[in-house]
Amino acid sequence: MAGRDAAGGGRTVPGTGSWRQPGLTALAGSVAVLSVAALAGGALGFLAKAACRAGAWNSGLAEFQAHCYTDIYPLYFDEGLSAGKVPYTGHPVEYPVLIGGVMQAVAWLVRPISNPYVRGREFFDVTVVLLTLFAVAGVLATGYLAGPGRRWTALLVALSPALILGAFINWDLIVMALVAVGMAAWAARRLVLAGVLLGLGVATKFYPVVFFGPLLLLCLRAGRMRAFWVTFGSAAAAWLVVNLPVWIAAPSGWATFYWKSKTRPADWGSISYYLQYLHWPVLGSSSVGTLNLVSFAAFCLACAAITVLALAAPRRPRVPQLFFLTLAAFLLTNKVWSPQYVIWLAPLVVLATPRLWSYALWQVAELGYFFAIWAYLLTEVGGRGGIGPDLYFPALLARFAAVLLLCGLVVRDVLRPGADLVRAGGADDPAGGVLAGAEDRFVLRLRAPAPIHA
Repeated sequence: MAGRDAAGGGRTVPGTGSWRQPGLTALAGSVAVLSVAALAGGALGFLAKAACRAGAWNSGLAEFQAHCYTDIYPLYFDEGLSAGKVPYTGHPVEYPVLIGGVMQAVAWLVRPISNPYVRGREFFDVTVVLLTLFAVAGVLATGYLAGPGRRWTALLVALSPALILGAFINWDLIVMALVAVGMAAWAARRLVLAGVLLGLGVATKFYPVVFFGPLLLLCLRAGRMRAFWVTFGSAAAAWLVVNLPVWIAAPSGWATFYWKSKTRPADWGSISYYLQYLHWPVLGSSSVGTLNLVSFAAFCLACAAITVLALAAPRRPRVPQLFFLTLAAFLLTNKVWSPQYVIWLAPLVVLATPRLWSYALWQVAELGYFFAIWAYLLTEVGGRGGIGPDLYFPALLARFAAVLLLCGLVVRDVLRPGADLVRAGGADDPAGGVLAGAEDRFVLRLRAPAPIHA
């Protein structure tokens, strides 16, 4: 009798040790289908910006009315690229160095165009092509991480409605791909490559730095500390290689991102922004120093809970589960939560808790927030047809609650591995790499052992 595949989706062929999947599932998870789906998602995301490409982004009202806002076009002018200035050395840039490098490379490509507004539009178009290629890489990596029997679930990333709408707001698809491909390298036990890619991710959007905490915990539990240090060391080296030259050449320009992150007040989308609107004592403080302290303390408390879960759970959590919980904690406690951050979450949601109903609920919440923020900003800039706080904040809270629900499902799966759809099929951790199948070496015992009676 054919047995279940280790990834929980195919069937082994007796006497061969190989496996095969049902035809439709195998086709849906193929490289060709996933690539086409990612390209289709990119095309849809590009079409969603049609009104802005037609000129709406030159109006503070029209771009919100058309829900097509993007940072890419205005930053071509605001960051001095249209005037030929080089990021960091010629003009301080509010992003880490790899995004600055991408901005400069695309600016060079469109420089021969004489009309500045046409040049700005082509800067956006070329950036979209580049970001779409990163989206394809991220989708394929997600399919690989899902395991042979569940590769089709990467379609939920490629064709995510919320991801499609947020795809070209900023450069976040680059870091999504670097994280996903870095995780895939870890799964393939290519530790140095995994570290380099994750380090480049930190040099792109910085948030991937939080993933080294859960990776440390998982390696500690499994006794795979050498793998962690090789990966972490490679990441640190890659980050230094791309950051040091910029820091040496333009220290103040390089530091702009970190200074702005520190001094930025509570912003749209975050729970801090809502609490500040309500004027809550301390938690709703308008003091940036107090806000930073409260946000950091809340994140540390969440990380402490994740640490206990990682080391005390009855079975070692899967890598995507712990990565998702840590990233979710970062977003839930952060003072900024932009609509395009759905791109950060999408691959990890699919890998950590591959349930269609919870995924759909989360997507609805993300879509609701996407449309709510532009309608709210329309009101903020004095336009008609927008919404006020009475409708905007429920959308904010709905997204917050949806991510909390996903966290609850992941925690339940960690505490009850039998409820985990991936492990219910017999897999340990398709994304685990050196952790997959490893025995526990360090476990936190929360309960005293039962006494032995003679």
